Amino acid sequence: MAEVRRRKEAVLDEAAAQAEAAKRHSSAADSSDHVDSEEERIPEEKFVEELAKNLPQGTDKTPELLDSALKDLPDRWKNWVIRGIFTWIMICGFALIIYGGPLALMITTLLVQVKCFQEIISIGYQVYRIHGLPWFRSLSWYFLLTSNYFFYGENLVDYFGVVINRVEYLKFLVTYHRFLSFALYIIGFVWFVLSLVKKYYIKQFSLFAWTHVSLLIVVTQSYLIIQNIFEGLIWFIVPVSMIVCNDVMAYVFGFFFGRTPLIKLSPKKTWEGFIGGGFATVLFGILFSYFLCNYQYFICPIQYSEELGRMTMSCVPSYLFTPQEYSLKLFGIGKSLNVYPYIWHSISLSLFSSIIGPFGGFFASGFKRAFKIKDFGDMIPGHGGIMDRFDCQFLMATFVNVYISSFIRTPSPAKLLTQIYNLKPDQQYQIYQSLKDSLGDMLN
Repeated sequence: MAEVRRRKEAVLDEAAAQAEAAKRHSSAADSSDHVDSEEERIPEEKFVEELAKNLPQGTDKTPELLDSALKDLPDRWKNWVIRGIFTWIMICGFALIIYGGPLALMITTLLVQVKCFQEIISIGYQVYRIHGLPWFRSLSWYFLLTSNYFFYGENLVDYFGVVINRVEYLKFLVTYHRFLSFALYIIGFVWFVLSLVKKYYIKQFSLFAWTHVSLLIVVTQSYLIIQNIFEGLIWFIVPVSMIVCNDVMAYVFGFFFGRTPLIKLSPKKTWEGFIGGGFATVLFGILFSYFLCNYQYFICPIQYSEELGRMTMSCVPSYLFTPQEYSLKLFGIGKSLNVYPYIWHSISLSLFSSIIGPFGGFFASGFKRAFKIKDFGDMIPGHGGIMDRFDCQFLMATFVNVYISSFIRTPSPAKLLTQIYNLKPDQQYQIYQSLKDSLGDMLN
């Protein structure tokens, strides 16, 4: 018994020593400026759950009239019908925007960009508002404006530089565009530093990074989309349509035949949907590309015509959009085919959109799971927010732009002229003499 008593006393003494040490450690932590306060830590589960309650969710949101009409259907088929209806509404809306021309597409791209940014930032704002800290929303929108000024200014300089340089008061904006953009960014940077609150440094720097990652995902991609449009509407319409086709057909195949889970981030995604959607996207890409290749409206680059004084979409079809004869041998039987070379490129695009494109959606799913939310917003019944529909589009836009730069694009006379106009007169004269001598030799 005495031995048992001694062991108990030893255990109690050890526990008391540990408690005292923990107390001293806690006291030291409270007196140090370098240790995070409870409020400064990344959101705990209780904050995440609170965020999920405050953020709007759109997958389960249905117009009252439609909800009453479908009330007798099982939830699975009810969701199928709602998604189908609003998918066709979006497809018809997209067709109308295409009919409106390049300007309508660019304005739509800008509006989608702003809405996607708002949906991502609203999640961060919910985190920020928990602590009542100032300026996060204002700074986020300021950085959005600054980023758009830089990127869209770059597009204007690239494609309209010849025109802008002829207007004296705009020449300054072209010459010093990047310096002005940097100055605007520095104002926001200083603003952020001045808004820092001592207790919440980690939280504020986390949200500063949140804003910049959002800008990288949304603004940079929309800039690349605008560049793709200028290369010809076909470079915008076909990739966007491929992503839509893959998304729709993967859902259809998964709905009817899905049995094997594909990835844990998206439990409803199946291998059957992934494979079926991939085959459907490749076939759709070939047929849709062949159709568009027949029309100048879709294949011609958008260029400024000095003669007409406006943007034009008329051209002599390039090699890509002129049928070429290909010989094909199958089982010893030779056959010739007339095919637009663009079709081969469309196959590359469709493979990317069906194999890699879905990972943009998986990335978004992981982001949403981190905050226990189902959708980014509630704008589109049955689908969620705008970001829920465009998560894969941004990844595709980057690929198309890189693909064009690597395999398609040739030097642009408009860009070369813009650079020449920015040279000093003696340098311009030197280029003129060199071209004159070179062209003279060719003509003689």
